[in-house]
Amino acid sequence: MSQLPGAFVGQGTNPQILLYGRANRHGLIAGATGTGKTITLQILAQAFSDAGVPVFAADIKGDLSGLSQPGTPNEKLLERAKGMNLDLTPAAAPVVFWDLYGEKGHPIRATISEMGPLLLARLLDLNDVQEGVLNIAFAVADKEGLLLLDLDDLRSMLRYLSENSKEIGATYGQVSPTTVATIQRNLLTLENQGAAKFFGEPALRLEDLMRTNINGKGYVNILASDRLMQNPKLYSTFLLWLMAELFEELPEVGDPEKPRLVFFFDEAHLLFNQASKALLEKIEQVVRLIRSKGVGIYFITQNPADVPDAVLGQLGNRVQHALRAYTPSEQKGLKSAADSFRVNPDFDTLEVLQQLGTGEALVSLMDEKGRPTITERALIRPPASRMGPATEQERAAIVAASPVGGMYDTERDRESAYEMLSARAAKAAADAPPPPPSTEEKAAAKAAVQAAKEEERQRLAEEKAKAKATADTLKTVKQVAVPIIRSVGIAIVGQLMRGMFGTTKRRR
Repeated sequence: MSQLPGAFVGQGTNPQILLYGRANRHGLIAGATGTGKTITLQILAQAFSDAGVPVFAADIKGDLSGLSQPGTPNEKLLERAKGMNLDLTPAAAPVVFWDLYGEKGHPIRATISEMGPLLLARLLDLNDVQEGVLNIAFAVADKEGLLLLDLDDLRSMLRYLSENSKEIGATYGQVSPTTVATIQRNLLTLENQGAAKFFGEPALRLEDLMRTNINGKGYVNILASDRLMQNPKLYSTFLLWLMAELFEELPEVGDPEKPRLVFFFDEAHLLFNQASKALLEKIEQVVRLIRSKGVGIYFITQNPADVPDAVLGQLGNRVQHALRAYTPSEQKGLKSAADSFRVNPDFDTLEVLQQLGTGEALVSLMDEKGRPTITERALIRPPASRMGPATEQERAAIVAASPVGGMYDTERDRESAYEMLSARAAKAAADAPPPPPSTEEKAAAKAAVQAAKEEERQRLAEEKAKAKATADTLKTVKQVAVPIIRSVGIAIVGQLMRGMFGTTKRRR
């Protein structure tokens, strides 16, 4: 099968081959839970890798990590391969593991500036007014040369808008501090969900997703998404950002012999949930035009109805696994899915869709002239790599030997809006004259002066009272002591007179 011009998907009346030259016409893999969508994704990813085409895929359940390990086919799979004239040689694909949280692979980061106000507004659940203020924040940052790299930078920028709302509003329109406060609260919620690890540097370089190994095989970039799915808005916004970056950065190549990159978007319905009209238009534009950049986008979802018609019409390659229809809305979706396939006169598409077993699918792929082939019921081929996840030890070994090892694992924090605005505020505070005292400060100062005066008055009164008490004591002593001293003095003199002359001098 290595000489085939495309990926061998499965066997119907004819071999079902997804031509590499038509792989950039995008595709859809759909079906109910447990019908084999992940295996189909795995088969296509490995086929593209073998053809030298890099792949990016989100791994929702962890099963895609098995692409990094050779498979161990059982008798049932070997029998199926034999019936397809397929040599099922166990083989692994070269894999790079990524993780927005940096736990199960290399961290993926993007800057706030790269994300832009439209996608960030979706991520923050902002209304039109709040999105307008966010646009003003980006405009002011661009004008003043303030880099918006992480959440701290955006917070600082919003605070700057609020503090200077009058001046900024005169140029860009009203900036309400209340609106700014609402955006700040939403940023805190986003940070609590772990998004702070996503925003920052070093930012992901697209060329690192488009590598081939020394044997010419394309690397399969697997994004660990089990934890990420707990925040589905971050998951879908990140993948939408990645598609937009590919669209903006890659040059036009027309219809190449094989894609430059194939992008698999699992749980695709999350991309379109609660998306504004403007955002849906952007998604449609990216899907429609990115094929000329040599990029193929494949959506994986349970029901084709999860994808808007404008986008669904751009998906030329389709693998539809079994659908279940228990409710009127599900029955309507089932009929829509059946009607979207090219009719095969040999069977009723609507009926077969409900009869398909695990590992079976209705397949319609683009032919050499870009037309969808007649729909066929096909057995999906077994994979050459492991059906099931890699162990933690195997994953760690792959990460340790990664071609991007050390490039993204350490976060970098350079001078940006947060540092620049903080420096401005510090300089302004140092240069500004001291502010006049407030009413409370004036009252406190007056009270302190009065207290000091009262304390001095009390001190003087105490000293005066003490001096008076001393004077009174001296006066009393004088009144008592003088007569005594005088009498004692006379007695002493008399004694001296008598002692000296033998007689006492008569007083006259």
